[in-house]
Amino acid sequence: MTEFHQTPVLGIIGGSGLYDIDGLEGVRWEKVTSPWGEPSDELLFGTLDGIQMVFLPRHGRGHRFSPSTINYRANIDALKRAGVTDIISLSAVGSFHEHLAPGTFVIVDQFIDRTFAREKSFFGTGMVAHVSMAHPVNARLGDWCEAACKSADIPMQRGGTYLVMEGPQFSTLAESNLYRQWGCDVIGMTNMPEAKLAREAEIPYCTVAMVTDFDCWHPDHDNVEVDAIIQVLLNNADKARQLVRTVAAMMSKRPMVCPSGDDRALEAALITHAEARDPVLLEKLDAVAGRVLKGAN
Repeated sequence: MTEFHQTPVLGIIGGSGLYDIDGLEGVRWEKVTSPWGEPSDELLFGTLDGIQMVFLPRHGRGHRFSPSTINYRANIDALKRAGVTDIISLSAVGSFHEHLAPGTFVIVDQFIDRTFAREKSFFGTGMVAHVSMAHPVNARLGDWCEAACKSADIPMQRGGTYLVMEGPQFSTLAESNLYRQWGCDVIGMTNMPEAKLAREAEIPYCTVAMVTDFDCWHPDHDNVEVDAIIQVLLNNADKARQLVRTVAAMMSKRPMVCPSGDDRALEAALITHAEARDPVLLEKLDAVAGRVLKGAN
């Protein structure tokens, strides 16, 4: 297969409360066109201590998109076209445990996908692919985020399961108790299919889940109130910016080839025979799967 040795570029997807990244040099907002539709917003390009960075506000500036109406495929495709080699996803979540109090960051390593109203793959009829999602979060990026939290004295937990619900409503009490019985740690609405699409696009991906509240299982939080969440969001956003600055500095140590194989996820994933492939779909896959498709020609 064809190998692309790219300059390291850190992509940041900002969730609720995080709509920009401060401290960047040479800043510009730029529209990136995707064959998968409109991304949530323009991309913010800049450098931080010499490291190239690209930021995308997941919900758009001004929080225009609900979790169900975000065009996840366009977002990931646009980041790929922008040259992003690694993604840190920052997401607001609710907690299922007393010890994961608001203000805690959880570097999750697993997901349970309970979404149902979203396009979840770049592939389909005319070009079928099956990527592994056994380990959906990149361990190297997880290590870097853990170190960044410790250096900034941010309360954190390494490892945990993120239950991704459809939303936009919060959980019922019965659902919240069920997810706790399943062993989930946090709950949110946005990291699926985002993580799956990043894997299909061969971009190492890591989630930093920022706790804003206890879900409604907690006797003191039987009604999740948006006003209280927003205040924690603002505090978490400041911590997230500290984390981003620290992780950016680590990008200079990025290995040329990712040890996890996340940057080569498609090498054994393409199933459709060459003569049965849909040329229209192949054209849309030029960024996401260009490395392997060119190598197969």
